[in-house]
Amino acid sequence: MARAKLTSVAQRVMKIVSFTLAAFVFTITHSLSAPAQRRPITIYLAGDSTMAQKLPAKRPETGWGEMLGKFFQDDKVKIENRAQNGRSTRTFIGENRWQGIVDQLQPGDYVFIQFGHNDESKEKTDRYTAPADYRNNLIKFVSEVRARKAFPVLLTPVMRRRFNDKGEVRDTHGEYPDIVRSVAAEYKVTLIDMHRRSAEVLAQFGPEKSRSLFLQLKPNENPNYPNGVEDNTHFNPLGADIMARLVVFGIRDLKLGLAKYLKTSAN
Repeated sequence: MARAKLTSVAQRVMKIVSFTLAAFVFTITHSLSAPAQRRPITIYLAGDSTMAQKLPAKRPETGWGEMLGKFFQDDKVKIENRAQNGRSTRTFIGENRWQGIVDQLQPGDYVFIQFGHNDESKEKTDRYTAPADYRNNLIKFVSEVRARKAFPVLLTPVMRRRFNDKGEVRDTHGEYPDIVRSVAAEYKVTLIDMHRRSAEVLAQFGPEKSRSLFLQLKPNENPNYPNGVEDNTHFNPLGADIMARLVVFGIRDLKLGLAKYLKTSAN
């Protein structure tokens, strides 16, 4: 009787072992044959305040980089907005913000690079970057992104809201946009010319209507700005949205690999 019980127990144990082994083999086989879940592509944004995330106390000021993510499929592309207010290429490097991006880059990621507003500000010695140094910094950015098997994208700076007496858009960036274009051409880097694209938008809106794109508030219109504000550099949500759309148009026009991950409604 005892021997029969042992045999019965052994048979049940063997059945359990056989079932467990079969399940294990099935799991391993299924794991090997199933397609791996691809991680989202990360777009790192390196730039200044026109691109950067804003604090609640500064709203409704909005960086265009805050608006970019909504145009992409959520599971395909992730935005890492590392842009910071008041930074030039020189200070972005000096504060190790650039290295922080490089250290996290994975093959296939993108870095959108847009500086110039602070680099060209001679009166602000804490951030000013001479043209030759600006050029060298852009080349450094491109080289280090490519070394990580990622993709650099250069963007010229967006226009400030400036018009001459004839109502024509007036540039304030001097030679800096052309330096970006020159580096892009020489090193065969994708260029989204936001300087020209944003100038076209401002020209279409004109001197007065273009106010609706920028941080322009009357006194007591917003608790963050009790005395009002007339900012011709930084955007409100509408302006940031339009600038982000210009970037999206650039991605489509240049047929970047990212274009296939744009939502169909991104137009």
